[in-house]
Amino acid sequence: MTGTEVRPPLAMRAVPFLPLGLLAALGATLAYVVRLPCRTGGWNDQVSTYTNFCYTDIYPLYFDRGLSEHNPYFAFDLPFDKQVEYPVVLGEVMQVISWIARALEREVAAQAVRFYDLTVLLLGVCLVLGVLLMAAVAGRSRPWDALWYAISPAVILAAYINWDLVAGVLCMGMLLAWKWRWTIPAGILLGLAIATKFYPLMFVGALFLLTLRTAKWRTFFVTMASAVGAWLVVNLPFMIFAWDGWRRFYVFSQERGVDWGSPWLFFQRKEWPVLGEVDVSTLGMVTLALACLGIAVLTLTAPRRPRLAQICFLALAAFMMTNKVWSPQFVLWLVPFAVLARPNWKPLVLWQLAEVWYFIAIWLYLLSQPPLEREDLGIGDDTYFTAVWGRVITIGIMMAFVVRDILRPEKDVIRQAGNDDRGGGVFDGAPDRFALSSLTK
Repeated sequence: MTGTEVRPPLAMRAVPFLPLGLLAALGATLAYVVRLPCRTGGWNDQVSTYTNFCYTDIYPLYFDRGLSEHNPYFAFDLPFDKQVEYPVVLGEVMQVISWIARALEREVAAQAVRFYDLTVLLLGVCLVLGVLLMAAVAGRSRPWDALWYAISPAVILAAYINWDLVAGVLCMGMLLAWKWRWTIPAGILLGLAIATKFYPLMFVGALFLLTLRTAKWRTFFVTMASAVGAWLVVNLPFMIFAWDGWRRFYVFSQERGVDWGSPWLFFQRKEWPVLGEVDVSTLGMVTLALACLGIAVLTLTAPRRPRLAQICFLALAAFMMTNKVWSPQFVLWLVPFAVLARPNWKPLVLWQLAEVWYFIAIWLYLLSQPPLEREDLGIGDDTYFTAVWGRVITIGIMMAFVVRDILRPEKDVIRQAGNDDRGGGVFDGAPDRFALSSLTK
């Protein structure tokens, strides 16, 4: 908030939030309905799960990760590849919900269904809170942009595949705390978000680049110290007392091969020489580093300092496009940042259509793959990869428009309304202290 901005009464500021919350609750309910065919028995038949498009990780992992008997990270008698492969915040969410499910049900099958229901309830709450927080970040002039996060088809379809909405609400909370210049809470929420899913680490780079341009170093360092502190508080106990369980996520991430959704899978399946003998993890990190370097140059040479949401979106999109796995639920990461970066409905609709097509295509493709090999029900490589590249191309289009808005700020719909960076916190209205363009003058 700039110094000259006058805030309206609280009642007026709160007007959009009730309908937004109700619509987000509707989206959460529809996401539950989408998976009802599996909830009522379909998970016991893999073909039915895929043909009904109702797959989720939540139910099978209750069995496969031994949650009916063990606590995550302390399951020392489980094989390493059967231990929970998520950062500790998600592991603890799974642990608490499994305790409740075990207390409520005696039979393991009933426990798993209860575990799913309770997890979905939590994720639904996270979606509603995430939408409300996003609306607050967007500001009173554009709170309805949060509808994209509340009821967009891709969000409804992907909401309950995994636990990603937990990280989403922490990221939105971090952005709002940063906007309100609550430095320490912003850092704590960022640290917890990184301890939930790895992708929020990309926002550290966005904050650093804009700090480099504005010289708001004290705020940056306090935020980073708070983030590191929060991350250590939740990770250190497991690092000390359950090292093997704790490191499972990091070992799995490093050793995991090319997986579904990644553009690298296309080159691998087509046996194109682009992969060569290079390790895909290395190739992914190199291409991500090059993309981040391009974002850094863009940030430091733009005629006007970019908005925080723009750089966060570009960094996160680059991370997703260069990763060796791109699961359908990753759309939940990007939706709020894509909308905050550039709330233009045409490219967003195009991208949403691509995400919906990918959601359909991945399950049909898995039907034709081992061990099912139901080619009569599934689709082949060529059709599947139209969906893979559809996501890449549509996100690339959105990235190109955001880059255009950065290079030509008068095209930015947010700044056309007279705003500088309404979600930028200390960056909002801050003068430039450093830019590469100034070095050549």
